[in-house]
Amino acid sequence: VYKRQEYGGVTDTVSIGVKKNKGFMAYKRFWEVGKKIVAIGRNYAEHAKEMKSSVPKTPFFFLKPTTSYIKQGEAILIPPRCKDLHHEVELGVVIGKKARGVSKSAALNYVVGYTLALDMTARDIQLSAKNNGLPWAEAKGYDTFCPIGDFISKDKVVDPHDLNLWLKVDGEEKQNGNTSDMIFNIPELIEHVSSIMTLEEGDLILTGTPSGVGPVKAGQIITAGIKNICEISFPVQEYKHSCLLYTS
Repeated sequence: VYKRQEYGGVTDTVSIGVKKNKGFMAYKRFWEVGKKIVAIGRNYAEHAKEMKSSVPKTPFFFLKPTTSYIKQGEAILIPPRCKDLHHEVELGVVIGKKARGVSKSAALNYVVGYTLALDMTARDIQLSAKNNGLPWAEAKGYDTFCPIGDFISKDKVVDPHDLNLWLKVDGEEKQNGNTSDMIFNIPELIEHVSSIMTLEEGDLILTGTPSGVGPVKAGQIITAGIKNICEISFPVQEYKHSCLLYTS
């Protein structure tokens, strides 16, 4: 059974009425089997500086819904309430098995692979929430606010702490950083998060963004990559109040 959906002029066909495949190697489609996206905040000192925020002494994170995932061929949609949409390129860590109370020394045993992701942020909504002492889940959680690339198997990444991340808007470079500059490395992040909540197969940890975050507008195209590994591209569009659903 298939459902055809049109959001903001972008059409996608997905299967419905079928349980998620949690069988062998299901994590390769982590966006379907994972239950949560754990996003680490201010994990690059230069990004904290550009946001006029303090550098955290311990990791902190927020959650994004898995309904915010989109894959290549779909578009990032600017919601009506957002007047200042920002890009943030990040390395995503895919969890391969249940992890609870994991130590740093064992943490990488729970990593099955990686992906390249964008943590799209409604900056104006986020700042308004912060100024009023309110949560800012809305600013991070809209549909299409977590564009991702394909699954990258663990054996394809020699050192996840030495990867060059870059992002361009309409061909102009905006972000270029290295995961070696993360304040808290991947084992430290897994130890911290798993001490608070259980990580499960297919869950994704976004490890933070390097400096250079900034606005994008409808009609622009975001391209991003991990040097020598992968590249992704997503158009940005205004959300249109139309939704076409049908089954066949």
